[in-house]
Amino acid sequence: MSDDSSTSENSISLRGRLLLASPGLSDGTFDHSVIMLDEHSAAEGAHGTIINHPTGTTVGELLTDPDFAPLRNLPIHRGGPLSAGELTFSCFSMVDGHSLVHRASISAQTAADLISAGEHIVRATIGHSAWSPGQLENELKRNTWITLKPSNELLAMEHDVSLWKNLLKGISPYHHLLSQAPQNPFLN
Repeated sequence: MSDDSSTSENSISLRGRLLLASPGLSDGTFDHSVIMLDEHSAAEGAHGTIINHPTGTTVGELLTDPDFAPLRNLPIHRGGPLSAGELTFSCFSMVDGHSLVHRASISAQTAADLISAGEHIVRATIGHSAWSPGQLENELKRNTWITLKPSNELLAMEHDVSLWKNLLKGISPYHHLLSQAPQNPFLN
């Protein structure tokens, strides 16, 4: 499941890939984070959303209009440290029965329609994550992130803190060991 690329650094695009925080990245915001990258280029930077940090609140607590009733019970996730007061919607869906697609920044009405149709997984997030040009590439060189091509299995997994561990352990035996490491190994 690991995504290795042999093209030059300037031409690599990680758009549509997942970023798994390295076990050493324990700064609170990105600790055990799984990020869906919606945009990425060396020249423009990157933009994505953390998909596994639920806030414990639902959309119904923020949007009370009856038009948004299908969204009422949708959990809100913390998408990242930027624009932390902005609620956005996205969806995961299958294309041709085997390709996973993530559509970012869909409208609340589109999100409600997709939930009613029942064929998509809709996510609500507050905030997002972003990197300036070259920043993500530098973080990847320092092994801050593990890149992963999302598989269809992502749709069946819980998008909570367990997602990081479940994805990490499926990459390789080494990554499986990393997934089992305690939150703070110095406390052992």
